[in-house]
Amino acid sequence: MNFPQELKYTKDHEWVKIEGDVATIGITEFAQKELGDIVYVEVETVGETIEAGEVFGTVEAVKTVSDLFMPLTGEILEFNDELESSPELVNESPYESGWMVKVKITGSTEELLDAAAYAELVGE
Repeated sequence: MNFPQELKYTKDHEWVKIEGDVATIGITEFAQKELGDIVYVEVETVGETIEAGEVFGTVEAVKTVSDLFMPLTGEILEFNDELESSPELVNESPYESGWMVKVKITGSTEELLDAAAYAELVGE
């Protein structure tokens, strides 16, 4: 399974790409495989500041709906509009075109896992 080294990860299976004070967030390859075919992504928190660990949206697959947990405290700046018409991008390209939100970081990033720690968490 693919866990890019330059990203950070959470125990809830989100990935985080940090560029300055902005983080791009999505779900990991492991998470999308566990969920199956993704049919809908809902994020109605753009413009809101969400605390680390709080729900910022949901992802719906054919057989289940799963909450998306904020990996760090920050203000949601942008939702990936491509996911409205093409939610399958999360399955096809979880680390590139399947990203979900961009966030202005206002809290700590110390709780995030590196790729090796995340791989160990999921048994890879």
